[in-house]
Amino acid sequence: MKKIFFYGLMLGMSVFGLTSCNNDDYEKTDSRLTYYVNFEMQGDEMMLVPIGTSFTDPGVKATLAGQDCLDRVKIVGADQVDVNTVGFYDIEYSAVNDDGFSASVSRTVVVYDPSVTATIAGTYSTDMAASLYGTAKQTFAVRAAGYGNTSQCVGIKFTEFVPGIFYCNDLLGGWYEQIRAYGGNYAMTGYVCLNPDNSISLLSSYIKGWGDGLDYIEDGKYDPETGTISYSLSYAGQIFMDIVLNKD
Repeated sequence: MKKIFFYGLMLGMSVFGLTSCNNDDYEKTDSRLTYYVNFEMQGDEMMLVPIGTSFTDPGVKATLAGQDCLDRVKIVGADQVDVNTVGFYDIEYSAVNDDGFSASVSRTVVVYDPSVTATIAGTYSTDMAASLYGTAKQTFAVRAAGYGNTSQCVGIKFTEFVPGIFYCNDLLGGWYEQIRAYGGNYAMTGYVCLNPDNSISLLSSYIKGWGDGLDYIEDGKYDPETGTISYSLSYAGQIFMDIVLNKD
């Protein structure tokens, strides 16, 4: 990959006479060519690793102006992959060219538990009477009514990514998107892990509107008999919720 940078200098001069006016303008341009390090990923950009098995980073190939430059590559995260813990692990490969410009690529390693056969995939509605907001433990129904909203939060969806790992479209149970009517950018998306004992753990989360995620999820559990998901969460260090979701 290459980019051309142009640096220009314009000099204007006007010469005035008694009976005439002449303008002599000219442009002086200096340019140079710089090449970025080019990466070729070895293996897949997303690698699935069953828990308890081994993982070897396939690495990358790197060239600069057509020449091998693997010795320039800095690798971050490869030694952080814990094959005994379910989760997402990012590995970044970066290198700087002779002009100080950096380039990078990344890989995601997903450690999962194939022994988990239960599933929480499906669509849920928030239990407005059982879900609680704040340290005062006010029900969603009562607090939502205080905002003039008496509707039911619906469409909370969990989608299986790999066995035991699920993507949720709003871990806040619709609080900001539906009750506060802030819109889709204020749904807390994220991935959770369903463990063999049906407990639920947070893997990652993100709310686009504010650009951050949950502090934590604790006491997460799934009841396969009732199809109920429940967990407590903290957001921004000051918002606490006990969420109860009933499968539709």
